[in-house]
Amino acid sequence: MARGNLNSTRIKPRTSELLILRVLRRERLSPHFARVTLGGGDAKSFVPMGYDQWFRLFLPVSEDSLTRLPPKLTTLSYAKYLTISKASRPVLRNYSVRAYRPEGPEIDVDFVLHGSAADGTAGPAAAWAETCEPDDSVAIIDEGIGFNPPPETRRVVLAADESGLPALAGILASLPPGTRGHAFAEVPSPEDRLPLDVPEGVELTWIVREGPAAAPAAVPAPVPATAPAPVPGAGVLDAARALPLSGEPFYGWVVGESALPAALRRHWVRGGVPKEHIIFCGYWRRR
Repeated sequence: MARGNLNSTRIKPRTSELLILRVLRRERLSPHFARVTLGGGDAKSFVPMGYDQWFRLFLPVSEDSLTRLPPKLTTLSYAKYLTISKASRPVLRNYSVRAYRPEGPEIDVDFVLHGSAADGTAGPAAAWAETCEPDDSVAIIDEGIGFNPPPETRRVVLAADESGLPALAGILASLPPGTRGHAFAEVPSPEDRLPLDVPEGVELTWIVREGPAAAPAAVPAPVPATAPAPVPGAGVLDAARALPLSGEPFYGWVVGESALPAALRRHWVRGGVPKEHIIFCGYWRRR
């Protein structure tokens, strides 16, 4: 899912250059998730790092728009990128590696879908994920990983809304044996609870914002007709804050709608978690 910039603790890739890849296939995973698998082209030059590895994704807007991109993304080259007219400037978004398979090689990228490409209510990346075809070209620039705990870390607490689910999945699949902790994942609907590779010592809690799975076990009180829609990230924030902070130290990782990481980081710091043991990032901002 799209993401903002991580802080300086991230581990940078050995090389970070423009790679041209092609769409191999796409599939609808659930009501709010689609997966696009990339490969071919320069895919053999991509170096997987695991965890929450992320990259700049450039989507073409015309047949030759990717040829206008710089080989690397620096402050100067980004400024030049912005000078390209909007009619021919590739769309730039940040996404996580959901999975990497050396055979091929292949890279899975999961997209959160809100709105619809058919009626024009989806954003450019979500619309592309719904409509791209095999052999379509895209470009990526690897940016490394943000999850960088101290070597002695044995316990983790992870929290994300749906925008951070692909990164959360990557972290869970990459954790070393013996890691303990909790992971909290919020999704829009029950069907969006996608299969994840969860280590034996980590407890995964799903929070569903709407639908039957979001209802409490007891009979709920009547909901006013004017009840506001659930706030993205509020459920996972409440669940993570309910976790006792006493006991074994942990490394905290939280991403999602900007209010979620800001609030949970504040809670952790006030509870005594060292700031250097927390990585947080706002992937998007609610309007």
